[in-house]
Amino acid sequence: MSKSFGAMSVAQLSVLIQGGAADPVDVVEAVFESIANCADKAIFTTLLEGRGMEEARASSKRLREGRSLGLLDGIPIAWKDLFDIEGLPTTAGSVVLAADAPASRDAAVVGLLRQAGMVAIGRTNMSEFAFSGLGNNPHYGTPVNPRGMDLPRIPGGSSSGAGVAVAAGLVPVAMGTDTGGSVRIPAAFNGIVGYKATRGRHAMEGVYPLAKSLDSLGPLCRSVRDAVWIDAGMRGLTAPGVVERAPPGLELLVPENIVLDAAEAGVVAAFEAALQRLQSAGAQVSRTVIPAFNEIFDLMTRYGPLVTAEAFALHHERLAGPDADRMDQRVVMRTRLGSRTTLPDYIAILEARSRLIADVDRLVGNRLIVFPTVAHVAPPISPLERDDEHFFATNNKTLRNTALGNFLDWCGVSIPCGTAEAGMPVGLLLSATAHRDEALLGAALAAEAVIRGDFA
Repeated sequence: MSKSFGAMSVAQLSVLIQGGAADPVDVVEAVFESIANCADKAIFTTLLEGRGMEEARASSKRLREGRSLGLLDGIPIAWKDLFDIEGLPTTAGSVVLAADAPASRDAAVVGLLRQAGMVAIGRTNMSEFAFSGLGNNPHYGTPVNPRGMDLPRIPGGSSSGAGVAVAAGLVPVAMGTDTGGSVRIPAAFNGIVGYKATRGRHAMEGVYPLAKSLDSLGPLCRSVRDAVWIDAGMRGLTAPGVVERAPPGLELLVPENIVLDAAEAGVVAAFEAALQRLQSAGAQVSRTVIPAFNEIFDLMTRYGPLVTAEAFALHHERLAGPDADRMDQRVVMRTRLGSRTTLPDYIAILEARSRLIADVDRLVGNRLIVFPTVAHVAPPISPLERDDEHFFATNNKTLRNTALGNFLDWCGVSIPCGTAEAGMPVGLLLSATAHRDEALLGAALAAEAVIRGDFA
């Protein structure tokens, strides 16, 4: 059993730990052993053996003395290389920050989950500075999607190592960030669950930013229930308050524009089959055009993407100095595009964004929006590394669907709904308007089995 601790869900492992059938020390030792034996050395950038074992021993002692901190006590967790870990520099998937001063304290959410008893295992790899939806990293290597059986395929980004660490059965949960899809994309590509919270739901102190107007947090895990439990811990709650919303009476809205454009046939087939299962279970499905989707891309064409403007503002001094030569040149190229967005342009984007959010909120109401997380399955790594034009075109298509939710300030959960080309997973994205996370999670919790169908 010990070899499979990392392949369990948080809920499954919690039952064993709380019931005394598994000791946190044994669990964490087995997790580190599995990581050491894993052939893919690009998944983690740093392991925290000393800290992890110390936290596991403390959890074990609490449990023996009847002082459990709750459902998450003793559960291992991996952290994306954007979260401050006390005593270590935060490198954000880059080599240029490696010599920075170490963090004086944990990031706020790291501290909250430590207070809940979770055990920090290490930092996971990522796209440099979180600026890619594909997950390639020339400095630390690119984690390989464990679902690919034919040839090496991308993990999805930017939370690449987080998605692979969970999908490969190394840890039950890994924490990511999401600015344009960086939790939901690797979840979809790797066949796991990824929850992106409404921006501002979780504390951002100690998290290296990309674009503060868009950045949000969320876990990559094996089930929606796991996401619900982790979300509660991230907000300092001792127990979740999410109530399941059964599919009968659930109102779903499928957009008729943008999100299915040029989608792979297998992705569409898996999505439509899941939608039919939801209808058979009692969900009400309607389809309509969401005009704001087209306007968002018109805004990007006219002024440049909001994420690129804010990333350039963050990194412009670095890009003007010698550090630029040490960065992923594709990240450099993409970030420099933000210099084209003037201050009047930026203000125009923000004003349009406020208007579009209000327009879509009125159109959607209390319905949940549903469409494929990504319009294609995880593509092979090799062609993307060889060809810049192919890389940028694939990156744009990969980010297209999820980025709509970030711009409109939605929350979202990607749930596996089937497979397509080469047996690769397809994700179905359930989204809700801002601050309706409880309603979203409640619906996802009840509908997950229906959405998954036969997907294991």
